[in-house]
Amino acid sequence: MSNRYQTPGKRRSRAWLWLLLLGIIIGAALLAGTATVMHKTSDTAFCISCHTMEQPLAEYQGSIHFQNTKGIRAECADCHVPHQPIDYLLTKVAALKDVYGEVTGKIDTPEKYEAHKLAMAQSVWDTLKKNDSATCRSCHSYDAMDVIAQKPEARQQHPVAIKNGETCIDCHKGVAHILPDMSGLAAAGASELANAAAKTPDSATTLYTIATEPFYLSADETQHNAGNLMPSTEVKVVKRQGDRVLADVAGWQQDGVAEVFYAAQGKRILSVLVGEDARKQLKTLSTVKDAETGLVWHQVSLQVWLPKKQLVDDQQKIWHYASDMMSANCTGCHGLTALDRFNANQWIGVVKGMAPRTSLTQEQLRVLTQYVQKHASDMPANQSNKI
Repeated sequence: MSNRYQTPGKRRSRAWLWLLLLGIIIGAALLAGTATVMHKTSDTAFCISCHTMEQPLAEYQGSIHFQNTKGIRAECADCHVPHQPIDYLLTKVAALKDVYGEVTGKIDTPEKYEAHKLAMAQSVWDTLKKNDSATCRSCHSYDAMDVIAQKPEARQQHPVAIKNGETCIDCHKGVAHILPDMSGLAAAGASELANAAAKTPDSATTLYTIATEPFYLSADETQHNAGNLMPSTEVKVVKRQGDRVLADVAGWQQDGVAEVFYAAQGKRILSVLVGEDARKQLKTLSTVKDAETGLVWHQVSLQVWLPKKQLVDDQQKIWHYASDMMSANCTGCHGLTALDRFNANQWIGVVKGMAPRTSLTQEQLRVLTQYVQKHASDMPANQSNKI
């Protein structure tokens, strides 16, 4: 039957059918086009086509993710683009800021790149921390690891990471790109710690030094300091006077070594550097002889004056600051070393050996040393400063 004999209803139905078919074709074309664009803009060739990617490319090409004995290469998208559909789309949309950065020349010189490198790295690390290192786990899985066959360091650390529920980025920050200068990150942590100390209530009776702090034997601010307390040293408040605190500090001295005392008997955990005048005011609380070494140790105490702005009532805030420094600075060459890998005295040499490879200042290294020593294998497991 010709179209002129069809009813209007049939002609409308056929028109809708054609429209539906056309919509399906257009939708399929758009879907295919979108998928193609998404795929093409995720491959490494596209990622490195921008001038600003020359430095990241050079770092990547020098990493084990680019060339290794297994012949397996992780491309840019493998690390930076998650596989989950929603996260994938959100990442692609967020990448528009990179296009804007390229157009405006935000990192178009080596100097600009270095200036923004820490912020860019921190953004990636934060994302991986939030999603449990999802892109890392698309290739690496604890369940698939033959831990026994791994290198000694990995064999030591991975069981600890599995037990503690740690994620890949906690220990592996420098695996594809050279780590940025971390001094700014550590400085920000120190600033947060100082802000916490400024908010410490006057009712607190047990306090901890947030940095190397000179102490005095009287409340007179004009006198010369009588020594120094090391970071994280515990003091007990005796009284307060304005912005200063009179406090008791206790520790251990080795017989014949009057210049310092330590946080624990037999452990070289520096607690106080004692000046000549201060030595005259030391009180000896007890004396013991170490059965293993034959050394005589004296438990001593001293009353000191300190500025309250350098004291915090929660030692965990110091440890979190130190932990962040360790995570940021000690993962470029190897995974994060477990705190109980070494004893308190061994940690001194380990930190000294690694220090030249970091951007940490001497003061930051003191805080880090206190942290690892006080959480070492031979420190009491139930002590209050464990985290």
